[in-house]
Amino acid sequence: MPLISPSILTADFTNLASAVEMINNSEADWVHVDVMDGVFVPNITFGMPVIKAVKKISQKPLDVHLMIVEPDRHFTAFRDAGADILTVHYEACIHLHRSIQQIKELGMKAGVVLNPHTPVNVLTDILPDVDMVLLMTVNPGFGGQKFIENSYRKIRELKKMILDVNPDVLIEVDGGVVLSNAQKLAEAGVDVLVAGNTVFSSADPKDTIHRLKHSI
Repeated sequence: MPLISPSILTADFTNLASAVEMINNSEADWVHVDVMDGVFVPNITFGMPVIKAVKKISQKPLDVHLMIVEPDRHFTAFRDAGADILTVHYEACIHLHRSIQQIKELGMKAGVVLNPHTPVNVLTDILPDVDMVLLMTVNPGFGGQKFIENSYRKIRELKKMILDVNPDVLIEVDGGVVLSNAQKLAEAGVDVLVAGNTVFSSADPKDTIHRLKHSI
């Protein structure tokens, strides 16, 4: 049964508290928070004040995904804002091992993210140190995009690597997750499903989370 991390990127920003309360009262496991700086990706989203506000009302861990340049400069601030899990892009970290160690030293779970074009074999030397790998299954920056079908192959390849090196590492996917592909993703080896548009555009978000959770 996969963990579900609804992305509030596609929630109603004028009523974000209601979206978080819905997640609190659902079978979701985490709250996924996408942080974009308009430089690493062509969009700007949440900053520290919003994360702090979400943390005050969230009963679920905050799964914070940094899509920003020079993420190391802000690790302490995100920890203080309430991040429980912090994921950074392989493509944005010059010294990835040091970045992962700093996140862990600050008391957070540490994850690394790969863009769709980045092969999983670049993770060989970092897998022993991370808690999670997030595979982007759309190009990062905007919600509501179509799932990239080649992602299934990447997931299976990554799962094999993890089982060989560090079986405790979770695989998370973000982008194009819908009810019709949730089961196939879980069967390929995914542990955590990020779903934004699928959840928040549905008539009954709590039921959609339930259906994603029990997709197997």
